[in-house]
Amino acid sequence: MRKLLAFFIAAALLSSCQTADDALTTSSTPVAVTGPAASAIAGDMASRLAEQIGPAGATTTIKMGTDTSEFASALEVALKGWGYTVVTDGKVAKDVKPVELAYAIEGFDGQVLVQVSTPSIALGRAYTPTAAGAAPASPLSIMQRN
Repeated sequence: MRKLLAFFIAAALLSSCQTADDALTTSSTPVAVTGPAASAIAGDMASRLAEQIGPAGATTTIKMGTDTSEFASALEVALKGWGYTVVTDGKVAKDVKPVELAYAIEGFDGQVLVQVSTPSIALGRAYTPTAAGAAPASPLSIMQRN
């Protein structure tokens, strides 16, 4: 009888450690990066992307989705500064095969998590926005795809 009582007590204690659903809770929220922070982050990510995909050439065209955010504009300017041709309206010459570029920005615990990706590579980094711009808060994460 004592063993049965001990079993039920142990089962009750262990079952109280389980969660009701499988969903993870996070405090991740979409964030609008503007002003000097947008320029600083876009400039850093553009330079890191240029290191990975190679120098801009006459045939290097990057295709971005249409977006009117300040970060999208800053990223476009930064890529053009590195010598890339950037297309945002989807109109590309027939003989040009553009590199598709996607990006994501999320806010988390006072930092901004940024990912820039092409079909062959994805770059990610956390930044701490400041009044004067943004400072990297993590090392650069590089994922190469085959």
